[in-house]
Amino acid sequence: MQSAFPIRVKILSVLVVLISLLLIAKLFFVQVIHGGDYSERADRQYSTPSGNLFERGSIFFSTKNGNEVSAATTELGYKVAINPKQVIDVDATYQALSSIAPLDRALFDAKVQKKNDPYEEVLNRITKESADAINAQKIPGVSIYKEKWRFYPGNSLASRALGFIAYKGDELLGRYGLEREYNATLSRDGSDLYVNFFAELFSDIGKVVFKSNDRPGDIITTLEPTVQDYLERSLAGIMSAWHTDEAGGIIINPKTGEIYAMATLPDFDLNQSGKVTNPSLYGNPLIENVYELGSVIKTLTMSAGVDAGVVTPDTMYDDKGCLTFNTHTVCNFDKRARGVVSMQEVLNQSLNTGATYVMQKLGKDRFREYMLSFGINEKTDVDMPGEVMSLTNNLNSTREIEYATASYGQGIALAPIAAVRAFSAVANGGTLITPHLVKKIDYTDGGSDTISFPEGRRVIKVETSETVTRMLVKVVDTALFGGTEKLEHYSIAAKTGTAQIAKADGTGYYEDQYLHSMYGYFPAYDPEFLVFLYDINPKEVSFAANTLGHPFINTAKFLLNYYEVAPDR
Repeated sequence: MQSAFPIRVKILSVLVVLISLLLIAKLFFVQVIHGGDYSERADRQYSTPSGNLFERGSIFFSTKNGNEVSAATTELGYKVAINPKQVIDVDATYQALSSIAPLDRALFDAKVQKKNDPYEEVLNRITKESADAINAQKIPGVSIYKEKWRFYPGNSLASRALGFIAYKGDELLGRYGLEREYNATLSRDGSDLYVNFFAELFSDIGKVVFKSNDRPGDIITTLEPTVQDYLERSLAGIMSAWHTDEAGGIIINPKTGEIYAMATLPDFDLNQSGKVTNPSLYGNPLIENVYELGSVIKTLTMSAGVDAGVVTPDTMYDDKGCLTFNTHTVCNFDKRARGVVSMQEVLNQSLNTGATYVMQKLGKDRFREYMLSFGINEKTDVDMPGEVMSLTNNLNSTREIEYATASYGQGIALAPIAAVRAFSAVANGGTLITPHLVKKIDYTDGGSDTISFPEGRRVIKVETSETVTRMLVKVVDTALFGGTEKLEHYSIAAKTGTAQIAKADGTGYYEDQYLHSMYGYFPAYDPEFLVFLYDINPKEVSFAANTLGHPFINTAKFLLNYYEVAPDR
């Protein structure tokens, strides 16, 4: 018994120390982490009827220097409600309120007539100064309450990526974009601040010690606000110049998968989302739609051929302008024969027959294996809702014509995010990445998670990536606008694509409607950026180089300068 006494003392001492540490930790959470919330709720002036205010975690952009800039937050303001039974003089009440804040008379009159309803809101989101001015008048039947709402400081900036919140039934939830994808993290239950201190202390231990996917927190994105703004202004310029139906783009790190910018125009003001008349604007076509992208896919075909050893940049073939497969014919964009030319010229001049030649050298089965290895028939697992599968069924056909058209980007339809992942493998040395928009979560309990991804599977050899990159650099240096856009001190690898748009009824392709696309990466041999652009149905122009070539080069110049990237040649 005597020997057991010191052990009991030690156990008791350890328990006392542990409880003390927990109490200190809890006090830290109360005074520091939740201090603002408790203080706000302790101020009962203008308190809401329910006692609770809307709460939601914040979303942040990340600047190039690592600073956080608010992308989505909650704003605190005030609302005015009336009890119609207690309003003595309707006209005087209206005049008093409208002299301080804009108030629709018809709406006010309709609400003041609801004598059986003790609570009718007549003003929302007014300032504290306005609330104090109304309160000072002591108007019978008028009450003022605090309110909070979701606010997007950038208005339309990154609207299709951020998404917004809206009611689903009686519940306010993230409905699109990151707001929906990370709804469990961003959601808040304000009632926990009123829980008895000691009950909260012990009930929350598990949440602190054992991480949960539903832990509330703020999310820090990879989106860089200046880069996002530049991309959106560039897309707006494309739409204005060529009267396109839609334009979009992604700027990504092809080695890490961090997305610096993602946009599709037209877009909308997140703070006025309820006024949008076309609900399709809420979605993100870069994630949720598929497109036949055209000749940008030739780089995947060429990578497969080089990797398998069936062609090199110097391999020659006889270009006859068109090829016939049973009753079907495929031709170059101008149907002109070039004679005997190299694989380099296939990319320089974007020759459909050359891509078909590479496919034939591989054979249908090996061509299919390579193309699918780039992940074009898989979801990328990007952290956005609504990602769709690309349409690649033509690669399972027995008809050679389907493989021929697929080799130059027709007959298969890819989600842009899937195409970007495939192109990144060509750029980064041959491995697949996981595209993502969130890099860190800061939890309200004081912890945090940094988001990282393991290296993806290898799809081509490093040597293949280097070879195809050299070919794409030559495209920019010698073929794009005749080489006039070559940058003296930076290597840029790029390829354009022009695709016919399929008719909705499946009866073929429009003769006068095209989808233009372009992607490129730089500095080419150790890329920090990959830029993908597309526009749909530009007017009175045929080729992607015309609509996207200069915006792409200007974007490259901007990024190289903005990030102060060292020259590589």
